[in-house]
Amino acid sequence: MTAPQRLDATFAALADPTRRAILARLARGEASVLELAEPFAVSQPAISKHLKVLERAGLIEQGREAQRRPRRLRAQPLHAASNWLLEFREFWDSSFQRLDGLLEELKAAEKKRTKKRRQ
Repeated sequence: MTAPQRLDATFAALADPTRRAILARLARGEASVLELAEPFAVSQPAISKHLKVLERAGLIEQGREAQRRPRRLRAQPLHAASNWLLEFREFWDSSFQRLDGLLEELKAAEKKRTKKRRQ
């Protein structure tokens, strides 16, 4: 999978609130499918489908402990998505700085108008 494809898969996986909740749970430690399914009002097969999406995106991996197959969070794809989003931070910071400057100009102009009216 190419880097853009991995990023697409990550964002597609994150688009679903159930998958985001599963990732939040796995951020606290590994868990079995039954443990992951417990807080949701959906079937175990539905949770398994969500897990497959997360696995294909590389966001989780399956371990092996005797008969148990716990899932674990893999943070690297989240890091890549975060880095991609951070590229836009400079844009937003710059936009907010320009907006702050404009607001200061408007305040100063309003202050001048108010002062002139009082004279």
